Amino acid sequence: MEITPKVFSERCFRNAINIIIADRGCRLDMEKLNIICSLCDWNGPFKTYPEHLNEVHWNCLCEYCGKELNTVNALTQHKSACEKTPMHCVLEPYGCNQQFLRMNLRDHFLSVQHQSVLLQYLSKSTQHQIYDESRASSRATITTDRETDETFNRNLQELLETTNMLLDSVGTLNDDTQRISSESFQHQISLQSLSEELSKLKVAVEETHSSMNIHQVNQQTLEQNLVSIQQQLEDQKNISTDGKLMWKITNVQQKIADAQSERQISIYSPVFYSSPNGYKMRLRLYLVGDGNARRTHMSLFFVLMRGEYDAILEFPFSYKVIFCLIDQTPQQRHITDSFRPDVKSNSFQRPRSDMNIASGIPKFVPLTIIQQDNSSYVRDDTMFIKAIVDFGNIPKILLPDILSLNPGLPILLQHEWIRREIEKREQEKASNATS
Repeated sequence: MEITPKVFSERCFRNAINIIIADRGCRLDMEKLNIICSLCDWNGPFKTYPEHLNEVHWNCLCEYCGKELNTVNALTQHKSACEKTPMHCVLEPYGCNQQFLRMNLRDHFLSVQHQSVLLQYLSKSTQHQIYDESRASSRATITTDRETDETFNRNLQELLETTNMLLDSVGTLNDDTQRISSESFQHQISLQSLSEELSKLKVAVEETHSSMNIHQVNQQTLEQNLVSIQQQLEDQKNISTDGKLMWKITNVQQKIADAQSERQISIYSPVFYSSPNGYKMRLRLYLVGDGNARRTHMSLFFVLMRGEYDAILEFPFSYKVIFCLIDQTPQQRHITDSFRPDVKSNSFQRPRSDMNIASGIPKFVPLTIIQQDNSSYVRDDTMFIKAIVDFGNIPKILLPDILSLNPGLPILLQHEWIRREIEKREQEKASNATS
């Protein structure tokens, strides 16, 4: 393998490191060297430098603000400018003995006490200066003419007036300070009162909001109750008590869309009764089907409801139920289907809740019949379904005629026509049997 200069240099360096030994003589020479501390003005042998660091520089902490510094010199310099250092006024010998922090120096100089002492000091200093100058002038000149005396007296008088004006100003400042202090106190009282009023108003507003929320909830509840009552009144107005129901379903397309999107998969018919004191019933319609019939057929079910007279009625409910989808054209090709209740099913026992489980015909009508254009069963977006509870075993042959009866006829006339038709059919049947 070829050895390059770089490889040779690295090998030499590692070999040199392995043979290096500590030089004790060099260390002894260094300990005798005189050095200067980098943190203060101390100088001395390098050997004693660690002791100096431990004794002098171990904890440079300002006792006033708690700031930690690296050196004693830095600490001394910091104390000369520390904002929290306590100070005495320069006019302390003249009566201004207030103690304050350096950060409050300006406020102290502007205080009434300091200003009063300062004016007194200036007044006395001016009088002493004038007196000293007067004595010096007297010694320099033995005689003074009257004009010089008048000038001196005039100057002295002006100085005294100025001093008195300053003292009066101090008094005025004191009065203003007291007035401002009194006004400030009154403002603080007013502010506290306003704060209390604001707190009361805040509580009142919160209570108002709470009351409004309660009223809103109550209003919503009342509106829901009103809608329910209106529906009940509407149902009562059109209620049937002869075991027959003609159910008008409007907005069919919207209801189909709601069922397809599962916003509302089924709708209920108005309540109807078998008699004024009879069974309470209603229908439940799945416009796009239920269960296995979903999206292929309409599902129509019969629902037995808890009524006021159930205690005196016979259960289980065992009467045949007939469903009919009305053809709204003159052809009257009504779609009819029926079922007889399973008396063992809970759906036809005496109701213990508002409604029993619905039971009926899952595949009542194919969806294609009502979804086709110009369907004879859906006109003006409206569909009619008729339900009949067969209490008299109506002959199957009469069903088309019964379902085609004009619903505008009085109920008594419809029943009379059905009775006559049944008698007529029975007579024809008996006549055919004897012949």
